[in-house]
Order: sequence, then structure tokens, then C-alpha cells
Amino acid sequence: MLSLAALAAPEVIRQMPPLTWAKAGIALGVLLVAALVLRKIARMNKLLLGIVLLVACSLVFFSWVYNRHEPEFLTPVVEKIAPYFPKPAPPPPPQPVPRSRS
Repeated sequence: MLSLAALAAPEVIRQMPPLTWAKAGIALGVLLVAALVLRKIARMNKLLLGIVLLVACSLVFFSWVYNRHEPEFLTPVVEKIAPYFPKPAPPPPPQPVPRSRS
């Protein structure tokens, strides 16, 4: 016996905007490429795999610390180590708008 939700699903799918399908396709493609790259790297020397993963994780972590957009569960850790890392420059002050002489 089919439920009412199962009967309504094709209609809901047809009403979804094309941009949603494009984003889903891109996400699937990125996931496939990441899996293929990791499988290729895994066949290499394990030391090389460790170095590649260390560099990638370090770049992400330092980006989180510098820009302060880390996940919520890491905020206490980042708050303790952030003073030891450089901070981004403050935004420049707004420039006054020149008045036209009339």
C-alpha cells in the first residue's frame, strides 16, 4: 500500500527549482572527485598520504583561527590558541563623501 507522501513525492520533485538540482549535482560531483583523489593518494606511500592530510587539515584549521569561523564545538579551543596567531587587519574607516559645490 502506497502512502500519501509517496504519491506526492513526484509532484514535489517537479516543483523544485533547477538551481537546486544544479547544486545537488555539483555536490555529488565534488564528492565523487574527492573519493577518487583519496583512493589515488591512498595507493601512494602512507607517509605521503599523512603529509597531504596534515597540510590540508592545517590549512583549514589556520583559516578557522585567522578568520574566526570555526565550528561551534571548537570555539573554546580556538579562543585559547587564537592570541598566538596573527589577526586580520581591521577594516579601513569609511571615507567621507565629498560634497559637490553648487
